[in-house]
Amino acid sequence: MTGGGRTGDLIVVVPYDPEWPRLFRRQAADLRAALGEVARRIDHIGSTAVPGLAAKPIVDVQIAIASFEPLDAFRQPLERLGYVFRVDNPERTKRYFREAPGARRTHIHVRRWGSWGEQFALLFRDYVRAHPDVAARYAELKFALMRQYGRDAARRHDYVGSKEPFIWATLRAANGWAQATGWEPGPSDA
Repeated sequence: MTGGGRTGDLIVVVPYDPEWPRLFRRQAADLRAALGEVARRIDHIGSTAVPGLAAKPIVDVQIAIASFEPLDAFRQPLERLGYVFRVDNPERTKRYFREAPGARRTHIHVRRWGSWGEQFALLFRDYVRAHPDVAARYAELKFALMRQYGRDAARRHDYVGSKEPFIWATLRAANGWAQATGWEPGPSDA
């Protein structure tokens, strides 16, 4: 496997690796230095951000910005670091960057600060971190879906789509938890 996350286009889920937070911190330091105050927050999100959770070994980074315009305010610094802007990203609530060809798999999600998408990612992460039983069920689901879809690159969307019912049920529970605890995002990770 090169770069983490897949062999060719196969879906690969692996047990938690304590190296993932260290990888994030190294990337985040470079991102913070390059973006400065353009980035209101830089956070480790996704499954690699949850201690003990199995995941595709792809570090997901969320960068919260005040506005998508001007695009070059964040695009140019990210491209100087080697990240590739994915113009074809169909999700209009974020701007998406990937690692340079041959580099370790990384997904950079640039979202507007305070937006629903930004808050969703942080709440989901924090809720799963606080509920190891939910993390264990999520890991079981991901391994089952990898066995079902992982050997067929054309079924990558089926893998992602099959996680959605679990994710939405978890978000409903996370919303109740947030209201009961007064959850707010903690300080930025970088």
